[in-house]
Amino acid sequence: MPQSPIQNKIGMIFIPVTDMDRAIAWYSQLLGVPVGSATHEGKIYNLPMQGETGLILDGNKPVPNSSQPICFFWATDISATYVFLREIGAEIVSAVEDIGSVTYVSFRDPDNNLLMVCQANN
Repeated sequence: MPQSPIQNKIGMIFIPVTDMDRAIAWYSQLLGVPVGSATHEGKIYNLPMQGETGLILDGNKPVPNSSQPICFFWATDISATYVFLREIGAEIVSAVEDIGSVTYVSFRDPDNNLLMVCQANN
């Protein structure tokens, strides 16, 4: 089998959005980061993230929403996260669930994209 030239590392995750200004404001509030400006004629916004994997809001081609989460974010307090999601008006689509290795909650962004927040169970 030939050796792959592809690195075993995710670079960016693209989240399709229909209203870039609304999406920038919502995700900035969700992640507690400053609001910035879109690039590429207002169609791309690179959210400031910790770590190597980036998150891009993409207004180029909205796609149908998946029944599976696009990605998940880590949290250290899932109960506080649930309260915060309610406070910012996120559509919460699952109860807080403990599946052994993690406890999680699923929710939707303003474009109906499914997302998760997980807390590691140590």
